[in-house]
Amino acid sequence: MCVLLIEAFYGGSHKQLMDLLQEELQEDCVLCTLPAKKWHWRARTAALYFMQTVPISPNYRFMPEHKLAHFKKVIGAKRSGDAYQTVVLPGQQKCRALMKTSNAASKSGLCEAQPRLHTTQHEGLPSPLIAVARLNESEASESTNPCQEEDKQHLTFNLSNILSGQDYQQRPLHIVWPHRWEHDKGPETFFEVLLKLKEKDLPFHVSVLGEAFSEIPDIFSEAKKALGSSVLHWGFLPRKDDYFQALCMADVVISTAKHEFFGVAMVEAVYCGCYPLCPKALVYPEIFPAEYLYSTPEQLFKRLQNFCKRPDIVRKHLYKGETAGFSWAALGSKFRSLLTAEPREDL
Repeated sequence: MCVLLIEAFYGGSHKQLMDLLQEELQEDCVLCTLPAKKWHWRARTAALYFMQTVPISPNYRFMPEHKLAHFKKVIGAKRSGDAYQTVVLPGQQKCRALMKTSNAASKSGLCEAQPRLHTTQHEGLPSPLIAVARLNESEASESTNPCQEEDKQHLTFNLSNILSGQDYQQRPLHIVWPHRWEHDKGPETFFEVLLKLKEKDLPFHVSVLGEAFSEIPDIFSEAKKALGSSVLHWGFLPRKDDYFQALCMADVVISTAKHEFFGVAMVEAVYCGCYPLCPKALVYPEIFPAEYLYSTPEQLFKRLQNFCKRPDIVRKHLYKGETAGFSWAALGSKFRSLLTAEPREDL
């Protein structure tokens, strides 16, 4: 038996989960990925790409026939393979991928499956799948972006050194936003609230973390200029130690996401001692108690306004939720049991 792991957005929390699963399963898995870029194209066309590139193996788990029929209906693929509708849901890309080998797949010229194979092919796609080729546009520019390039000096500074001259309780409220620099994370809402705080001359510092790609919403450069001296850090921290240090130095972590399947960054920040403020929507009510949720940007502003005036409130606060259950120590064995269990009709 071999578990096939497919990740169409191999970066951030997606990469973290796949790497942990691969480490847990070791030689019992095959990992196939695409780079963490152009999220919406990944969601729409990655299934077509993987159909062409996933290595063949007789050892993959088979879906029960009735589950396979439902799966095909969801992804819009006809059994004959002569037509496809690219409507794969993003959440499905994080789940276990169990594919049934067919005669058509056997003719696609795929390589033999090898234990722990990391497949990231991007060239030579069949010409009929024109949309898939767009997954690979601008890959060369993936590692750089203009907004963060100009902030290289921020990538190595020590936050504790910057703050060392002030007594901890006397420092302004430190707000952190640790999300991808893309529209689906709602940066417009976040910066709108911060600028209102700035207009009222309320004291605060902000660290804008998270990874940026080749296309960055204009609001980031505009907000950085408008926030001025309130900015403590601006840009992606590639070293995990630096990232967690930044979280540990912050007081409040904010999410303004428009869609979220789990919210790893928020849970990590809470684990590092941050007070969370999340939308009362998406997955957040399943994770965080009601006092950490807001319904409107106005509510978020009022909460932050109070915290700016009294940062000691959040610094003395003890989180009332639970984080231990989200650790890999608690979840690793459960994932392995699920992925290695004998096939049943209800799986």
